[in-house]
Amino acid sequence: MLDIGAGIPAHQVSNIQLFSYFYAMALFTFLLFTGFVAFYATWKLRRDKLDTQDGYFLGGRSLTGIVIAGSLLLTNISTEHLVGMNGSSYRNGAIIVAWEVTSALALVIAALYFAPRYLKMGLTTIPEFLEKRFDGLTRTLVALLLILSFVLTLLPIVLYTGALNIEAIFEISELLNVTTEHGIWITIVVVGTIGAVYAIFGGLKMVAYTDTINGFGLLVAGLLVPILALLAIGDGNLFEGMGAVFKNSPEKFNVISHEPGVGEGARTSILPFEVLFTGLMVNQIYFWTMHQSIIQRVLGAVNLKEAQKGLLYTGLLKILVPLIIVLPGLIGFYYFGESLYDNPDNVYPLLVKKVLPLWLTGFFVAVMMGAILSTFNSALNSAATVFSLDIFKRYIQRDASEKKLVSLGRWTSALLAIFAIGIAPFVAKAPEGLYQLLQQLNGIFFIPIASVIIAGFLFPKVSASGAKIGLLFGLLFYIIMYYVVQVDLHFVHIWGLEFVLNILIMHLASRFFGREAKFEMVDSGKLDLKPWKYAKGFSLFLVVFTVILYLVLGNV
Repeated sequence: MLDIGAGIPAHQVSNIQLFSYFYAMALFTFLLFTGFVAFYATWKLRRDKLDTQDGYFLGGRSLTGIVIAGSLLLTNISTEHLVGMNGSSYRNGAIIVAWEVTSALALVIAALYFAPRYLKMGLTTIPEFLEKRFDGLTRTLVALLLILSFVLTLLPIVLYTGALNIEAIFEISELLNVTTEHGIWITIVVVGTIGAVYAIFGGLKMVAYTDTINGFGLLVAGLLVPILALLAIGDGNLFEGMGAVFKNSPEKFNVISHEPGVGEGARTSILPFEVLFTGLMVNQIYFWTMHQSIIQRVLGAVNLKEAQKGLLYTGLLKILVPLIIVLPGLIGFYYFGESLYDNPDNVYPLLVKKVLPLWLTGFFVAVMMGAILSTFNSALNSAATVFSLDIFKRYIQRDASEKKLVSLGRWTSALLAIFAIGIAPFVAKAPEGLYQLLQQLNGIFFIPIASVIIAGFLFPKVSASGAKIGLLFGLLFYIIMYYVVQVDLHFVHIWGLEFVLNILIMHLASRFFGREAKFEMVDSGKLDLKPWKYAKGFSLFLVVFTVILYLVLGNV
């Protein structure tokens, strides 16, 4: 019999055995949590009919507020936030918090204005509204842009960056004794396959339930990192630890940036404060009130009351989320000083390794993977929904049965998953300019689509022709201004300018090309539209809290 300890000192054998034990514990906690998520979601869906249009694409219109909030949180939060935003806060301070806390304001608008109207019309996709308001071609153009944005910017990039971050934190390649490149490949395939299985076989409801559990798991695991770090810094006292971190660099806690938004240096600024009043809120309103992968959970609500609960609960969570994706970066500056300024994305992985017990890493890997595959499978489900209902049924087979559409949705999800898994590893080999372009493509798509949808609701004089001309103008404007002319404006300011110009262009074009009959919003009768009685009070709380946060932390 081979003696694995032959020639190795006894204390080293003991350390190896202890290390192996902790890795076994980590693997056990990973499998336990991941298995529980899969079992619970499958059990919840055991009696659901997934062969109908509403059943597959909208979870049978049965989602409750808690499920909507958990799913929205995890659809939004991924490893790019955990690693990227903490890296940014380490380097630039808490100014990055604006991306999160202003989301609460957009979610208030979603709950009070957009959700009642979406549910009244009984929509399944956002492009469906554009056909009701404008015409079929406007619906098709926006549907194609949505699918293109999913395929080009979200699916492959979220897989690659997620795998890269898991590798950086947990060294999968070392654990499996393979090269780093192979470790990333393996992680991409595993996460992509699991995400695809959820999206393909369970539809929106499976995605929503797994998101909810993983979402609250992420809150627990994410909070553990700063809590354990602060306890270590404060010798067991959380508040003393926080005080030490603050005294080390109080200027980094200021949420108001004094960077230039216009003129020299504007293009390289992180987030000038004035962009909160221009393009940032337009972007936030689009993402939280119109983006298909987000709003599809709201469209799947059992009634308006639960939809509003889900949106406003998410607003509260978004105010608390900086404790997970901003505070660890500030703690990282306490630990590492300026030593990682050139590699800020290493801050979060190093902090996790420093403070998290090895036996807990299995649970942490599980929720990290859940965060990645949530964004991934949400995009798959939304892309399949848009293609099946807005493209296939409209142009290829108008009389397609619900079973046919569900089957097509599954095949669409499968093909997109294979495509994303296949090309994700090559994102790393793309030229730097192309990779940066892919990262910013969302800005190109979001603002034109947002302007058309907002015009559809708020400006009755805008015609279908005006909407299409505005959409085309918006697509070209950002590319020309930012990449061709390279104007000295922060890119978020360009978003704001583009939005205003889009609205003006749509009005001018509508005057020349005429207007259609006035749009009347018809109640589909599908859902109970009684609002949540605490919706306005909860909304006021979120707005006041956000303002107070800026007043307090803006004077640090």
